[in-house]
Amino acid sequence: MRMWLRFRRKSYLLLLSCAAFSALCFYKVTSLVGTGGLEHENLRSKQSRYNPRDIHVVIGFYQGNNLPWVAGDNLTDAILNSATFTSTDPLAGRDGEAVIIPSFESPKMSKLFQINRFNIMASDRIPLNRSLPDVRKKDCKMKSYPLHDLPTTSVIIVFHNEAWSTLLRTVHSVINRSPKQLVEDIVLVDDASQRVFLKTQLELAVAELAIPVKVVRSEDRVGLIKARLLGAKVAKGKVLTFLDAHCECTEGWLPPLLERIRINSRSIASPVIDIINDDTFQYIRSFELHQGGFNWEMHFRWFSLPSDVIEERRKDGDSTKPFTTPVMAGGLFSIEKEFFYDLGAYDEKMEVWGGENLELSFRGWMCGATLEIVPCSHVGHLFRKSSPYTFPSGVGTTLNSNLARVALVWLDEWKNFYFKLHPEVAAYSKNQSVGDRIELRSKLNCKTFRWFLTHIWPHHFFPMEDRFFGKIRNKKSNKCLQSPRTKTFGQPYGPATMSDCILELYAPQLFVVTPEGYIKTDDSVCLDAIEFKDGSEVRIMACNTLKRQKWTISNGNVVHSLSGKCLDLPDKGDGLVVRECLSGSRSQLWTLENVQWKL
Repeated sequence: MRMWLRFRRKSYLLLLSCAAFSALCFYKVTSLVGTGGLEHENLRSKQSRYNPRDIHVVIGFYQGNNLPWVAGDNLTDAILNSATFTSTDPLAGRDGEAVIIPSFESPKMSKLFQINRFNIMASDRIPLNRSLPDVRKKDCKMKSYPLHDLPTTSVIIVFHNEAWSTLLRTVHSVINRSPKQLVEDIVLVDDASQRVFLKTQLELAVAELAIPVKVVRSEDRVGLIKARLLGAKVAKGKVLTFLDAHCECTEGWLPPLLERIRINSRSIASPVIDIINDDTFQYIRSFELHQGGFNWEMHFRWFSLPSDVIEERRKDGDSTKPFTTPVMAGGLFSIEKEFFYDLGAYDEKMEVWGGENLELSFRGWMCGATLEIVPCSHVGHLFRKSSPYTFPSGVGTTLNSNLARVALVWLDEWKNFYFKLHPEVAAYSKNQSVGDRIELRSKLNCKTFRWFLTHIWPHHFFPMEDRFFGKIRNKKSNKCLQSPRTKTFGQPYGPATMSDCILELYAPQLFVVTPEGYIKTDDSVCLDAIEFKDGSEVRIMACNTLKRQKWTISNGNVVHSLSGKCLDLPDKGDGLVVRECLSGSRSQLWTLENVQWKL
């Protein structure tokens, strides 16, 4: 039996290591709005119903209101209201190792899994103070910080019906792996939890900890945004550090964040966010060189740092150096308290959760802040494949209203582009009261969204006046270039193919041709020729600023800059190819059809 468990664990860990990077970059909350994807159909039929696209949620995950099922024989009130933490093995999950539940306990494990949508049995068998690997690079481990000069922080953690073991493990990891003189207090904000053990039992459990812990309660469900403001209001530290309720801080996580704010009080500093597997609770180190962005749906995305930025870091030789990010994930970050309020805190008219990370990111950059990812700071975050809770007003209403507010206040003329592509969000823009936020923007003398795209995110894939935006139609087939719908790491990938041209505004058939010669589309993917011999396949891959992704538009031909060959239709199949350019070949002739993206 023991040998079988060991073999099973090794097999499972191999699978987890293969999936780890994918888990960080994105996951789908399919239970929120359904699993339908965009198919090749007339968009009028799409717009007659609620947008069926999955809503992609990363990191700033928040739990909604009540359980979306009635607790029956399988999930009784007694089960839901009992803290099932029963760790008896002090070595379970040590050094971030996976915990595998034996197969004979699978029925119970599956039943309890539904409560929080992670393996609560695995979590409950891991000590609250389990050890974790030191995942920092060697240079980070050797780096020292002037602790006596660093500002103090309050760590604010919002929870709603969180599991006992994940919440308390978050608290213990903060206490055990932070210099005590740097943490003024930990503020736990209860957003109207119903579970009994999160009341008096929780208060007693945190009363005698080594760092003062306050429990602040909201009688009504106010959501993550307003709950964080409740925590910030009572926080004593000079810096506010926000964490989610299912995190684990690693060795040395805090000083690098506070050091950035000591150097620049207008810095908003985020750690590298590692992965805690939702099934085994294995701690998985993530790839550091990513920055946050967003797609045409205004959904947060992780994108690899452009190759030219990576090359600059290599030449600089300092792997500990923080790097800027256009957008932060929003779940985990530090910001000076006074600056947080001077900047406008959170938009209190945004509800529950969703879009607040974009709003704070735009406001930060455009109004004087610097958003950074600090590679010497690592914090693990529990990633779930689906949400166990609903939003009080419904996920569609909440997220669309929040995103409409972001667009109205911060996107300037690009709000028209966004609303054209997403009429379901535009419908919520008509009844938004954003006068106070526009007034704040004026008061802070904020820059424009054009400035943001040009100076903060120059590798973006949004339309601008200096580049083509529209459809790319082949003369011979009369079909349009289309982005694949298969995705990895949150980005489409696959052969560049043609499809019947859609008359309406259809995102998969819309492309940008940048002044540098990159043919880009939504989710930061580019036309890419990996091989150059005649008939070699052309693919759509993640943009990387490599020369092989550059093209020139000349006399109706789309010419690969590196090889000098032309984009062409294949002899058979659907995937496009490169071939020697032939004069008069209609299969190599393309029409670039401009699409109006402004009003």
